[in-house]
Amino acid sequence: MWELVIVFLKLGLLTIGGGIAMIPILQDVLIRDKKWYTEEEFVDMIAICQSLPGVIAINMATYVGYKRKGLLGSMAATLAIVLPSWTIIILICKGMAVLNDNPYLNGALAGFRAAAVGLIITAVISLGKMIFRNTWSLVAAVSAFIMIVFLHVDTALVIVIFMVLGVMSAAVNRKRIVRAGEEGTTDGEAAQTVADEEGGGDK
Repeated sequence: MWELVIVFLKLGLLTIGGGIAMIPILQDVLIRDKKWYTEEEFVDMIAICQSLPGVIAINMATYVGYKRKGLLGSMAATLAIVLPSWTIIILICKGMAVLNDNPYLNGALAGFRAAAVGLIITAVISLGKMIFRNTWSLVAAVSAFIMIVFLHVDTALVIVIFMVLGVMSAAVNRKRIVRAGEEGTTDGEAAQTVADEEGGGDK
């Protein structure tokens, strides 16, 4: 429990940008350092937490905490990741009235914004390497981008649409595998087809 608290307290204290910008650091800690999750499990976690209301970093802390130590773990991890930023924001709000026109403060804020953008770009590249393993994933990502940026479709609706399309795609692929097996496809070929269609292959 203490390890869980310390991990997310450090993440909440040291991560600039929050939200999506936290993903590369969460990836390093949860996959490479603590080895609590595989890359596939981490991607699934992001998909679940991003699809729910609220900030993704807080959702992920709650998710990981519950998986590790149940309800108390989820409460501890969530509080740990929120506490540093909550405290710092209170202090900043108290000082902003006095230092609002301070050029050094404005320069620091500009640097923070630039760092946050860099972290978000890193997160996009890192996630892309893990997710874009087949044609379906790439087409879905590009289509979602176009719908949100150019067609101004509500983000929640886009998530629901692609969740439904993902279920339909999985059902169609499963039927193809069953049909191939009935027509005499070997087990090895069927297994490879499943891997390719569901993201395990290199297509």
